[in-house]
Amino acid sequence: MVEDPYTFGKIAAANALSDIWAMGGDVVLALNIVAFPEKLPPSMLGDMLRGGAEKVAEAGGVLAGGHSIHDDGVKYGLSVMGTVHPERIRANNTANAGDVLILTKPLGVGIITTAYKVGEAAQAVYDRAIISMQTLNKYAADHMKPYNVHACTDVTGFGLLGHLREMLRGDTSAVIECSNIRYFPEALECAGEYLLTAGGQRNRNFVGHNVRFEGVSSAMQEILFDPQTSGGLLIAVNQGDADELLARMLADGIQAGIIGRITQRQEDMITVRGAAK
Repeated sequence: MVEDPYTFGKIAAANALSDIWAMGGDVVLALNIVAFPEKLPPSMLGDMLRGGAEKVAEAGGVLAGGHSIHDDGVKYGLSVMGTVHPERIRANNTANAGDVLILTKPLGVGIITTAYKVGEAAQAVYDRAIISMQTLNKYAADHMKPYNVHACTDVTGFGLLGHLREMLRGDTSAVIECSNIRYFPEALECAGEYLLTAGGQRNRNFVGHNVRFEGVSSAMQEILFDPQTSGGLLIAVNQGDADELLARMLADGIQAGIIGRITQRQEDMITVRGAAK
């Protein structure tokens, strides 16, 4: 996804740390998990670990060592531990009918990074995607703590629609309004030129039969299936708290938006409405 080991370390750490915040917790401790080829210079490993360590510190946690092995490819992640009050755990499948859905980061980073690798995305666009992936979900999670949040998950490899599918119980459905979704405009342009990701197609095959699209372009559909690395939080919050929570996030510079709502179970599990031009 990125060539610079320092940046790679920051993104990988932000992605790993996100699970704690999605569950309503606070990061306490992290352990490095590293696979690294002997043929590469140790300085690359040092830069990668430095990037990860900086994000753990920003998260308020302690990096307490880890485990490394030799491998043919570079792999890096974190085993993260956190704390949360038992009565404040945010599960990912307990959304209630009537809840409002808030997404806290723009979509499309998978398409952007793929297009950049083949010279079809500008450096400035790629840099914006990198900033989004490096941004910790800690800040959005801190804002949601005082509110009546019924479910939360972070949007990563399964894309928005895959993770939304996980959020729904047997008695609930979801309606998504495309006009309210934040995304990288350049990602939509790339998708319109059929610069797609294999992960996006796997997501479509996995969850597409649960989705009904109403007036949504094929390019916008790809944005919704696009796998995200270190994507935002998808929050199902009580309708009466949604506007105030969103206002607090926006005031803090978080690129959040209300993208839809949870309903009683309908014929289609997920309905996506509205075309992106």
